[in-house]
Amino acid sequence: MKLILGLGNPGTKYADSRHNVGFSVLDASAAFFQVRLRKRCFHLYRYALVVTDNEEFLLVQPLTYMNASGKVLKYFPQVAPEDIIVVCDQMDLPSGMIRIRKGGSSAGHNGLKSLMQELDSGEFVRIYIGISRPSEGVDVVDHVLGKETGPDLQQGIRLGAEALNALIKGDSVQEVMIAYNRRNRSS
Repeated sequence: MKLILGLGNPGTKYADSRHNVGFSVLDASAAFFQVRLRKRCFHLYRYALVVTDNEEFLLVQPLTYMNASGKVLKYFPQVAPEDIIVVCDQMDLPSGMIRIRKGGSSAGHNGLKSLMQELDSGEFVRIYIGISRPSEGVDVVDHVLGKETGPDLQQGIRLGAEALNALIKGDSVQEVMIAYNRRNRSS
């Protein structure tokens, strides 16, 4: 089984924030595969199972808040880092642009940092959705927890879901990287 983690913060207060693009991508992917994300009693995550011809994928939205995303891994001790795909926001990409990569550092992203601490590894696939850097004078926290009103971020969520769906359908990470890396609305 492969584990797909969409990172974000639970609750309506954060629902459409830039930091919740991981949740949004998983919502779009679940709709594509016609499955519903559900909350398990006494578990801090929402999940949906997607079964393809060759594999099972568990879509998971941790409900531990972004900075403690790694805590959800205690529910999935059998899953190796190389069987994990993480979808999250990335300030170093322009809004709406996506990037897929395998391995790497947390680049200061607290959700990734938490996952890497729990896994003792960073060797998982990441799908980054660009949210841009904050404007001058805007605090980083206010930026990531803020809402974007333009179409760029929605385009990034759509592209992120397409890339994730391609991985689920069996395309290799390399194929998806070639097809989607650094794509945005003008690609």
